[in-house]
Amino acid sequence: MNAALRRLRLLLVLLLPAAASLCTAQTYKITDLGDLPGGNFSQAQAINVSGQITGMAGDSNGNGVVVLYSKGKMTDLGSLGGGKAIGNGINKSAQIAGYSTNSAGTYRAFVTVDGKLVDIGDLGGGSSVAYGLNDSGQVVGASYTTNEGVVPFLYRDGEMINLGTLGGQGWSSGNGINNAGVVVGTSWATNGFFGFVWKNGKMKQLGTLGGAFSQAYAINDKGQITGDAYTANGDVHAFITTGGKLKDLGVIAGTISWGFAINNSGIVVGQSTTESGIYHAFVYNGQKMLDLNKLIPPDSGWELDVANGINDAGRIVGYGTRNNGVNLHAFLLTPQ
Repeated sequence: MNAALRRLRLLLVLLLPAAASLCTAQTYKITDLGDLPGGNFSQAQAINVSGQITGMAGDSNGNGVVVLYSKGKMTDLGSLGGGKAIGNGINKSAQIAGYSTNSAGTYRAFVTVDGKLVDIGDLGGGSSVAYGLNDSGQVVGASYTTNEGVVPFLYRDGEMINLGTLGGQGWSSGNGINNAGVVVGTSWATNGFFGFVWKNGKMKQLGTLGGAFSQAYAINDKGQITGDAYTANGDVHAFITTGGKLKDLGVIAGTISWGFAINNSGIVVGQSTTESGIYHAFVYNGQKMLDLNKLIPPDSGWELDVANGINDAGRIVGYGTRNNGVNLHAFLLTPQ
C-alpha cells in the first residue's frame, strides 16, 4: 500500500465514527416520577440546573397540589387552600412560582419561600397566575386589573409591576423571563394577539411566520425565544428566534406545534401533531424536530404527550401516559 492510500485509509477511520454519530439521534432514558401517596396522576412543568423538578400531582383527596421532585423523592408542597395548584417554574435555588386556588376558589399567583407557598398579590382585579421565574426570584405571569382586563406582570423586590399591553384588551400574559430580567409573553394588540419582548420598561411586538398571530413562551440567557406563530396558510408552528427573526421549526407531521421551553444551547421542547393526528412531545435539536416517543426504548410502555421543560444538561420533563392511557404521569428524560 503506497503512502497516499495509507493516509486515505487513516482519514476514513477517523471520520467514519463522527459521521455515524451525526446520523444517530440522541436517545433518552425515561424515569417515571410517580405519584403522591394515595394519588393517581402527576405532571412535570419545569426543571432547574440541578435536575430538581416542579409541577403538580394528585393527593389522596383528589386535589391537585404543587410538588417538588428532588433526589428521587416527590414532596407535596400543598396549595393556598384550594383544590387546584401547580408549580410552573423553578430556579437554581429550588424556588418555585405558579398558581393555586385559595379557599374561595380564586386563582392566585405564588412564589415559594422556605418551601411554603406565598401569595404575591394581584393588580387590583382580585386574581392572578404565575408562569415563570428567574434565578433572582423575579416572577412573571398575568393578573386581572380594576379596569384593563388581564395584563402581564413582573414581580420583583416585593412589588407586582403592570407591564402593559401592545394596545389591545384581552388575555395578555408574561410567560417567561431570563436571568437578565427580559420578559416574553403574549399580548393583545388592536389587530390580534402577538408574542412580545419586554426589556427596560419597553414592550416590543414579535412578528409571525407569515400568518396572523404569534405567542412567546420562553427565553434563554442568550435572548433566544421560542413559542408558536401562524404561517401564511393558517397552520401553527413552533419557532425559535434567530437574529431577532422567527425561524419555523416545522412539525412532527400535520399542522400544529408549540415550543414551550428552550435551554441555553438553543434546544427547544414542546408538543406537535403526528402522522396519526394525535399530540406528541418533541425536541428540536438545532437541526430537526424529533418525536421524543421514537427516542426512548420501544418497550417502555409510555406515550409522551408533551415536553414542558429542559435544562442545560439536556434533561427534559413533561407528562404522558402509561399502560395504554390509564395513568397520567410526569416523566424525566435523561440523555444517553
